[in-house]
Amino acid sequence: MLDRVTSLQVFVKVADLGSLSAAARALGMSQTMASKHMAALESRLEVPLLTRTTRSMRLTDAGQVFLLQSREILAQLEEAECQVSARRQRVVGRLRVSLPVSFGLRKVVPLLPDFAKRYPDLSLDLSFSDRRVDMIKEGWDLAVRITHMEDSSLMARRLAPCPLVLTAAPSYLARHGRPKRMTDLAAHNCLGYTLTNKGPGVWRFGGVDELDVAVRGTLSADNGDALIAAAIAGLGIAYQPRFIAEQALEAGQLEELELDQPPGEMDGVFAVYPATRHPEAKLRALIDFLVEALR
Repeated sequence: MLDRVTSLQVFVKVADLGSLSAAARALGMSQTMASKHMAALESRLEVPLLTRTTRSMRLTDAGQVFLLQSREILAQLEEAECQVSARRQRVVGRLRVSLPVSFGLRKVVPLLPDFAKRYPDLSLDLSFSDRRVDMIKEGWDLAVRITHMEDSSLMARRLAPCPLVLTAAPSYLARHGRPKRMTDLAAHNCLGYTLTNKGPGVWRFGGVDELDVAVRGTLSADNGDALIAAAIAGLGIAYQPRFIAEQALEAGQLEELELDQPPGEMDGVFAVYPATRHPEAKLRALIDFLVEALR
């Protein structure tokens, strides 16, 4: 019977690199063995994970779901191994950490006093930016990202879920009416976030089958707080993570909108770091602290 962990590693590499041959080379095994691992994995699950053609290979719907779970399993295994080996290492030094602006300021900065008390010999060099930094080239130890990176050179640990919410100010709704269906958004000024994979003109909603809807508006920005501020001012409808909008919703500055399709949810908030077999104790300390505090 083939090793299940290795089968998961093969599957993740195939998803990252797009082919069995590339995955086999990256893992130092033959293409035949990689193929056997994929076949054994699909046989155990009794569902195809990949759709194969002569020219390409892509994930099935089941494969996309299982990929997220596989990454978490491998990350947890890596974590368990590293915790045991690093238990006696002293947590000391400096970490360079990249944080998204809104999440970093709202959710991470308030945790820093507790972190400093727990690890007084560890210093943090924080940078707040919504851009996707190149961790290897720019020398970052850790990045917090509100998405899941399909990057085989990085490891990821899920910190928290990230549901979205559709909002508008009472003043905007009084002037333009309240949308009831996704198709109603075409008649509204939709405030777009420019850093999504699909761009500011496409919003994805949840439900049984995720659906994309085309939107347009007179304002877009690369920061969620800026869009929420614009929505509070009555400029249009914002579709942002709930953690950014929650304070304005509680204060009555914004109202939550319900359509015929529920809002979507991003893959989550992840701690992302360069893939190494034995991360330093200081990096493990920060990741474990964030997992504990944010969950």
